[in-house]
Amino acid sequence: MKNHVRKALLDCKPTLGTWMQIGHPVPAEILANAGYEWVCVDAEHTDICIDSIIEIMRAMAHTTTVPVVRVSQNSTIEIRQMLDAGAKGIIVPMVNTAADAKKAVAAAKYPPQGVRGFGYCRANKHGVEFDQYVKNANDDIFVVAQVEHIDGVNNIDEILAVEGIDGVFIGPYDLSGSLNIPGKLDDPRVQDALQKVLNACHCAGKSAGLHVVAPEPDQITDALNKGFTFLALSVDMLFMNRLARECLAQAQTVVGENLMSKGPIS
Repeated sequence: MKNHVRKALLDCKPTLGTWMQIGHPVPAEILANAGYEWVCVDAEHTDICIDSIIEIMRAMAHTTTVPVVRVSQNSTIEIRQMLDAGAKGIIVPMVNTAADAKKAVAAAKYPPQGVRGFGYCRANKHGVEFDQYVKNANDDIFVVAQVEHIDGVNNIDEILAVEGIDGVFIGPYDLSGSLNIPGKLDDPRVQDALQKVLNACHCAGKSAGLHVVAPEPDQITDALNKGFTFLALSVDMLFMNRLARECLAQAQTVVGENLMSKGPIS
């Protein structure tokens, strides 16, 4: 198996990735060169188009980083387009039933396991490696179901039982919204739902994923201790935002201290 992230998912081993919401290849190249095991391009909560995603894939092609896309919806056509562009993993939002999970898997797999259409594309080097790609794609590409609604939580055992679902990724904010307590992630109802998903993943031998938006050591430790192994660390715009503010604040402090040490100008 060439896809080391899928292997980690199947083995329930920790794998560290990050998130992209800036639709430009430069952040992708920087994150890949930094050594993240996978980078997920968010096509759900951004306006990143397929042309930009293709350029992002090219920017990571020289690295061992696995390109992943969170599609905007559980669409057979969109999933095919992202895989044709070169994605090696797909995260599908709002998977609430086993039927949703089966649809996502079918879109990502060539027949007979699925309904993915055949064609020359970037993923098979525009036909040069068509036979080899088609032979290996079903085993090489992973599908992760995003469970972010109480309906998905209630159906988690059936979702995990779908062959081809390699793991789940929890969306706590949407989950809290579906419970009519948006943003209240510490509410016992949200925590109970998260624990139900984690317990089901453990029983099914499937990986559970989480976006650790503020990846401080204690947050990462807490996620691992709870049983999450498919971890997205922060997001490109937050990396830039945080470092930009820290750098400016430090410089302003130094400038202020320097002026004070010199005293008033006579």
